[in-house]
Amino acid sequence: MSQFIEDIDQRTRLVGQNRMELLLFYLGTRQVFGINVFKVREVIGKPTLRHLPGSSPLVCGVANIRGRTVSIIDLARAIGFSPLSVDPNQDAKVIVTEFNRSVQGFWVSAVDRIVNVNWETVKPPPRGTERESYLVAVTEVDGHLVEIIDVERVFAQINHLPLDVSDEMITQAEVMPHPRCILVVDDSLVARKQIERSIHELGFRTESRSNGKAALEYLEELAEADMVDASIEMIIADIEMPRMDGYTLTRKIRENSKLQHLNVILHSSLSGQFNVDMVKRAGADDFLAKFDPNELGAIVLKYTRHD
Repeated sequence: MSQFIEDIDQRTRLVGQNRMELLLFYLGTRQVFGINVFKVREVIGKPTLRHLPGSSPLVCGVANIRGRTVSIIDLARAIGFSPLSVDPNQDAKVIVTEFNRSVQGFWVSAVDRIVNVNWETVKPPPRGTERESYLVAVTEVDGHLVEIIDVERVFAQINHLPLDVSDEMITQAEVMPHPRCILVVDDSLVARKQIERSIHELGFRTESRSNGKAALEYLEELAEADMVDASIEMIIADIEMPRMDGYTLTRKIRENSKLQHLNVILHSSLSGQFNVDMVKRAGADDFLAKFDPNELGAIVLKYTRHD
């Protein structure tokens, strides 16, 4: 399965072109699921698992992967399906991922292939579906519906991240001028709530959108009414989003004479020098890896206007 991941460097060329690649997999049913390849380190066969007393029921156990102890999560159970049988004879796979500053494995029943899709064809999940809260988006591949899982929500169920900014940060924010609203753009409901909570603790208001296209339409409406400076302090946007990714959103903002002066911070679960370089190429002001409330607070205060 290593052939799925070994050409990552070539795949980076897709970034900034409003395209991505999805790794398709199954969770014991005929439904096809997907995860962005950039979150995937490798796909391995079933590892030897060691069970830890007191661990989350969503964790099958831990495995030693390349000298590192990694929690293996039953992804089916995490999104409300029946638990996958951790059977030594089962031909299952583990998708080893890295995001939100953590490495974890997802136990899946089978892995299919990698497909190249345009973000414009990736849509928000249909409302009212049983798994809506665990999906960030859906798309269609070869006539089959692909459900893209909100792995950040799954991660939050198991790893409880700090949510509050420090008292020192709040004190710093108190001496700042009364701020305008900050636009938060993220397709993950969990991520939006995390960001909004931290921003509100600093005394800032927020406006939110779930994808880059919706955010751009909102900003263009403000520009048309000459209300940009009166309405928006800065933009904090995810990179991976349906309809329009964060890189494309940033470029569109920089191309609009009424929007180009706005500070844009790209905030992503994908970290590393590659993203820092891409942020500069796209024209964003800064990059921040998810999720640390104090680092987020420091970025907000850094780019708050003093006029």
